[in-house]
Amino acid sequence: MADLRTEVSEIVTGLGLFGFRDLERALAARPRFITNVDDTVYDRLDAAFADGSHADVFSTAWDNGSVFARCDQGLRGRPPWLVEWKGPHRPPAYEQIPADLRVDHVYLISCKYGSNILHNASPWHLFDRGLAERVKNSGDWFLSVAPESYQQLYTAARDHLRATALPPHVADLDSAGRNELRTALRGRWPAELRETWELVAFEISRSSAAHLLARLATAGEREEFLWRLLRLQAAPYFVLGADLKGAPLRYRVTTPWDFRTRFKVRSFDMWGEHAGQPTVRWRADISDRHEGRSRIIEGHVEVRWSHGKFAGVPEAKVYLDTPHHDVAGYQPIDSDS
Repeated sequence: MADLRTEVSEIVTGLGLFGFRDLERALAARPRFITNVDDTVYDRLDAAFADGSHADVFSTAWDNGSVFARCDQGLRGRPPWLVEWKGPHRPPAYEQIPADLRVDHVYLISCKYGSNILHNASPWHLFDRGLAERVKNSGDWFLSVAPESYQQLYTAARDHLRATALPPHVADLDSAGRNELRTALRGRWPAELRETWELVAFEISRSSAAHLLARLATAGEREEFLWRLLRLQAAPYFVLGADLKGAPLRYRVTTPWDFRTRFKVRSFDMWGEHAGQPTVRWRADISDRHEGRSRIIEGHVEVRWSHGKFAGVPEAKVYLDTPHHDVAGYQPIDSDS
């Protein structure tokens, strides 16, 4: 089941599309033109609205839906026939477009509140396949890109904990051994291991960036990877939400075709950063033909264990550091557009 904040952000955005005078009337009407929203869900929304829970999200989501209903790139003042809410539905396969609402079988809307995460991927999916296809876990990414330094870290941790029952080689760790390390090393790294970990983290960062760039050998391949990084797809879709400070976000995610019509990728680069944990920085320099200027898009990737030190499959979270409305390929919309 979606959490309450998610339900508020997505369903109230949908309610804002119908042209009700205000949110109170929309909630009271409980329109059945929004699919997958039953009375149990409406009851939760009513209770949250009454007690002031997530008041900021209620307000912003309602405004976002109302603006999209009026704007030229959206519904242009025409009430929708049907709004489909994805809700707790789990896609049967990997979905490239992160849509939460589908309007009249045509408009795809992603409701993104308080997050600058572009992808939550496996390192193999990101650094080995360049986000081109989803892959199953192919082993320990840390061991793959930094085998010697990672082994040194494991040996130092094993010696520090005097865990002689653990195997001498990190590749031989089983789930019980990983759980033992996770429990013993919970919290900050012990002082004796901190410098070793920072060196390993930098090696993982540097090697991960180099691994991907080696696979993106041409300018065309790097441009296509940037499209996937920014989640540009063959069909346009819309993002309605709020940034980390609560300011409204309303933009159209254009297609690679649109991108090439207006922009030219001058360069794309990635590099490892010495940041105390595996961190990869990325930067694209874009030439904007319409405005006659250069536009920079920046972000970073945090690579970490999913369930504590030495435990779980490493994950790679891709963050966008450039404000969304300044990103080439993201076209801001407002009530007058």
